Amino acid sequence: MSKFDRRLPRMRVPPSAGGKPKRALGVQQALEWAFRVEKAQLELPPRQDADAESRGFGLEYVLMQRAVLGCKVDGGQHKRDSYTHPDAEVIAATVAGLPDSLGGIRMALRVTELARAGMTPDCMSGAVPRCVPRETRENQHGVRSVTEVIGTERVLSRGKWRSVDVLHCPVIWRPHPEQIASARRGYNDWWATLDWVRDGIVAAGMLREVKVTGVMPKLKPWKNK
Repeated sequence: MSKFDRRLPRMRVPPSAGGKPKRALGVQQALEWAFRVEKAQLELPPRQDADAESRGFGLEYVLMQRAVLGCKVDGGQHKRDSYTHPDAEVIAATVAGLPDSLGGIRMALRVTELARAGMTPDCMSGAVPRCVPRETRENQHGVRSVTEVIGTERVLSRGKWRSVDVLHCPVIWRPHPEQIASARRGYNDWWATLDWVRDGIVAAGMLREVKVTGVMPKLKPWKNK
């Protein structure tokens, strides 16, 4: 784990209503803080109708359900080992409310897993498809491409007609263009989800000690190569 992972950078912003300056984090940093540092749990409400498209659950719904169950959002009198910062709970509730149009529960789990691991999806930014032999073998002469016999031909050699094998070398694209395209679609989906989460957190205005800024991961990092 790097020093950056263990200690997210802190920025000073104008004091909150209570006079205490808030901790400013980009949305990706805020997610990593909530799920990796504070160990917030992703509590997903049951789907209302499996056949109908879900519009997602707002964080107010999740927090109200916790209140009904007698859970105190501000943490109450818990031991430090089991305490989760209330701002982290709000962030987790926002992620739990992802609509189906952004991937719903599947994407919520994906975002949570990446945040807990402190990782960014691999968009294969430096990948270039190359045509390479499908299979190679190594011997005392070095690495050789594996060839296959696809037919025979009659050739005149030294005054005699001889049958010789016609060989070809099967090739593949590595990495395959579709593999690269799939990785970049996944990155775009993740980026759009973080954009939605950021807007939701800012619009709700429920964070007490953390301020989610407009800082976002690069939109298309592969274009900067």
